[in-house]
Amino acid sequence: MMKQLFPIKHVMGYVASLVLSAAALVVIYGDLSASANMVVLLVTALIQASLQLFVFMHIGESADSKKELYINIAYAMFVALVTIFGTLFIFVWGWYA
Repeated sequence: MMKQLFPIKHVMGYVASLVLSAAALVVIYGDLSASANMVVLLVTALIQASLQLFVFMHIGESADSKKELYINIAYAMFVALVTIFGTLFIFVWGWYA
């Protein structure tokens, strides 16, 4: 009975997220080149994002609304990219000055 109630999948996802975050700390405390730093960050970020989507947001559980789900993810990515590049455009690339 208790085995059915304990969320082992969520606990393992949380532990995996902590391990991936610790692996990303290698960039700060490790003595790696700039390209190796970017590879470590990109790989850990992609794995952690997919882990968050599948474990905590239950992206693979509903088979009836997959189209809506992927449209929502695409829209969220669009908003994120517009926010990131808009911020870079204004503050870094000197549009504001």
